Amino acid sequence: MPVPNSAKRRSPSPKRITSPKPRSAAEVYEIFSRFRQQRPEPKGELDYVNAFTLLVAVVLSAQATDAGVNKATKRLFELADTPEKMLALGEDQVRELIKTIGLYRNKAKNVIALCEKLIAEFGSEVPTAREALESLPGVGRKTANVVLNIAFGEITHAVDTHVFRVANRLRIAPGKNVLQVELGLEKAVPAEFGRHAHHWLILHGRYTCKALRPACETCVVADLCDSPDKRAP
Repeated sequence: MPVPNSAKRRSPSPKRITSPKPRSAAEVYEIFSRFRQQRPEPKGELDYVNAFTLLVAVVLSAQATDAGVNKATKRLFELADTPEKMLALGEDQVRELIKTIGLYRNKAKNVIALCEKLIAEFGSEVPTAREALESLPGVGRKTANVVLNIAFGEITHAVDTHVFRVANRLRIAPGKNVLQVELGLEKAVPAEFGRHAHHWLILHGRYTCKALRPACETCVVADLCDSPDKRAP
């Protein structure tokens, strides 16, 4: 027996999912102005002595803390601060020196392969072009961005978990994946803040805008934040 139309239940219309609206240029400028005032000269927290050791440190930092990487690389970089010296150590010794870092076996293999390619194709020098950097074993877009920014002074936006979180929470560059956020930051961040932008975002995410319990009571941009994750004072 057919059900009368009046008795039929209407399925609710699906909610339209919209992306958060990016902030205005003036709001973004204010956010970075406050970050600059709080930390005039932000620095990355990985220890290194030259472009080569920076590259190795960033490769080793994947899925590891900077503090943990620094502990492991202290002795490693004392012994090997060039591709030739690292290659002379050999994979077994590199692996032994970095065994406190997650995924150390695969990372040791990548470090040795990276050194071989630097020597064979780049005259033992860390390349300054993104495509060349990304051709090295263990080097992805984020690693290339870090090296280009810190070692060579380029304006790049390395998007790690902290940058991704803060850029979305503050609506500086909302995005569903790291590439969307990176490209959004390229458009949104004023040039005068570009050199240090990713450092400010990383440090803010690491020490203030934390994933589970953001320290909103000490946040320098709390009054500008409308994130649903914002904690009441």
